[in-house]
Amino acid sequence: MLTDLIKKESAIKLRKKGKSYRDIENILSVNRSTLNGWLKKIKLTKEQKNKLHNNWLNALVTARKKAVLWHNKGRNERREKAREEVEKFVSNIDIDKNIQEIILATLYLAEGGKTEDSFALANSNPEILLGVVNLLRKVFIIDESKFRCCLHLRKDQDEKILKIFWSKALDIPLAKFYKTQFDKRTVKKTYTHYKGVCVVNYLDMALQRRVLYLGEKLLKIINNNTGD
Repeated sequence: MLTDLIKKESAIKLRKKGKSYRDIENILSVNRSTLNGWLKKIKLTKEQKNKLHNNWLNALVTARKKAVLWHNKGRNERREKAREEVEKFVSNIDIDKNIQEIILATLYLAEGGKTEDSFALANSNPEILLGVVNLLRKVFIIDESKFRCCLHLRKDQDEKILKIFWSKALDIPLAKFYKTQFDKRTVKKTYTHYKGVCVVNYLDMALQRRVLYLGEKLLKIINNNTGD
């Protein structure tokens, strides 16, 4: 009982000094409901109230920063775990020509032209297009002279610079690039990292037909085995 009286007196003194309930809880190890009873008649000055409010705001900012750091740390750990799992998974796969052709067919089914004309695929990501071109080169015996490219750019982009960029990225000569198409609706300035859309054509209807049919066949197999 004596201990409670001492704690109560200490709590009242601390409160009169402008301490927050949380501070008093931590100092005296007294629960909030007990403090509510002890301190309900203690009035704080306007200055003390403002100080407590500012301390609360600062604590809130600090808590949010810690939460962001915790979230980022967890996100980075999850990313690293995913990378490690993928590395392990891929290391157990023999990516032979059959697998490469399946990958090519899957990419083409998602992004490529569907009419029987030529192998045509468009993308703004150089890595994706290079992957497609390299798969063509690895899976089939191709004629490099059959490659054609066409850029689709915004009107404020430099055609010459971007043709050189895509030519080097895909290892396809500049002479194989058709006339560039410009989007005249451009209003806002184009981001420097955006290199436009490049359409890669390989002029071989038989090859396109095989890749397209393979993609469609794989899709049917997948859809017919959804219950397995």
